[in-house]
Amino acid sequence: MSMNMIEKILAKASGRESVSPGEVVVARVDTQILHDLSGYITANVFDKEVKGKVKYPDRTAFVFDHHFSPPTEERARVLERSREFARTHGTRLYDCGSGNIHHVAVRKGMVRPGTVVVGSDSHTPVHGTLGCFAAGLGNNSHAATVMPFGKAWFMVPHTIKIEIRGKTKHGVFPRDAALWLTGQIGEGGAVYKALHFTGQYIEDLEVWDRWLFPLITIDVGGKCAFIDPDEKTVQFVKALTGEPFEVFTSDPGSVYEETREYDISGLEPQVAASPTLGNLQSVRGAFWGKPVQWAELGGHGGGRIEDFREAAKILRGRHIAQGVKFNAVPSSREVFSQALKEGLVETLFDAGASWFPPSAGSNQAINMGAMIEGEAMISTQARNFPGRNGSPKAIMYLSSASTVAASALKGCIADPREFL
Repeated sequence: MSMNMIEKILAKASGRESVSPGEVVVARVDTQILHDLSGYITANVFDKEVKGKVKYPDRTAFVFDHHFSPPTEERARVLERSREFARTHGTRLYDCGSGNIHHVAVRKGMVRPGTVVVGSDSHTPVHGTLGCFAAGLGNNSHAATVMPFGKAWFMVPHTIKIEIRGKTKHGVFPRDAALWLTGQIGEGGAVYKALHFTGQYIEDLEVWDRWLFPLITIDVGGKCAFIDPDEKTVQFVKALTGEPFEVFTSDPGSVYEETREYDISGLEPQVAASPTLGNLQSVRGAFWGKPVQWAELGGHGGGRIEDFREAAKILRGRHIAQGVKFNAVPSSREVFSQALKEGLVETLFDAGASWFPPSAGSNQAINMGAMIEGEAMISTQARNFPGRNGSPKAIMYLSSASTVAASALKGCIADPREFL
């Protein structure tokens, strides 16, 4: 029986020879990742209602990436509760300043090909970039099945093949292509589907750029996404961990519910504006010239070394516009260290940026980036819903790091190609 990558992984994890879309399986979980907002809830449910011990504590990690500098005693107590849980049960803990939940999990070798990864964050499917089955679960599922048993149940999803071809033009980046795909697939356009990203364009990308495509899974309604692992994937993971892993790839005869083909050769830089990711235009479209008071490099898909390199090409020797606040938020300590070595920290600082601890950045505005009515931010964050960064009447624009940098220089939505 021909199976795709995730079907093979779920079959092995559930002790079966094969699985088919629509079947329900109970699968072994290899990695569980929780951030400080939901980890606190999960810990309380487990201790008060489930009780007992965490079966595989080394497979569970708490990452403090939202409350990276708690502004109130109440918020500080939330973190201390999770620290207490980690000490009591022996789970992994990555405290304030470690980085973004997903980047930390990858950097610490907790995400490997052929495994089952679950998380409390809705963007957990991003880990399918590394050839694993990855999905978000509700807090009670984490507490009731994963922690005490090391297992979770899933309905095997039908798969849509997303084949991308072509080469982007100068000044157009993988993030532009990923944003554009969100609009093409449509919000709710792939409910409970698996998305198989493939094609020469994907194959040519480095791993951290491939990352931007499974990242959009939840925003089009998908259950999971994956890229068949290749030699780039294997070497990437081996550089981070010595833990063994098994590589699964899709059979040539894999059956897809449908195949969608996209050519990104004529793509322009993209900007998505509140209230949804589907509110998308090319950079010189309806949002062109709209004022911004904030700019940020950070978030689940941002804060990569690639983002800071892109921005530095535009910001070097220049200064951001008066009235603009620029947040530079590394996705991990490793990225900040690399940015220091490459001189990117100094370049962005001299241009007017403020550096923040490795974290999720202004995501939900708990520690930074809260906006008042009438303000606007352009960022590499993954979401732009009203109220996510302060006032529901503030605006969040999403774009590539280059468009963020160009817009910070001009104080309004700008085309990065003006500066490249």
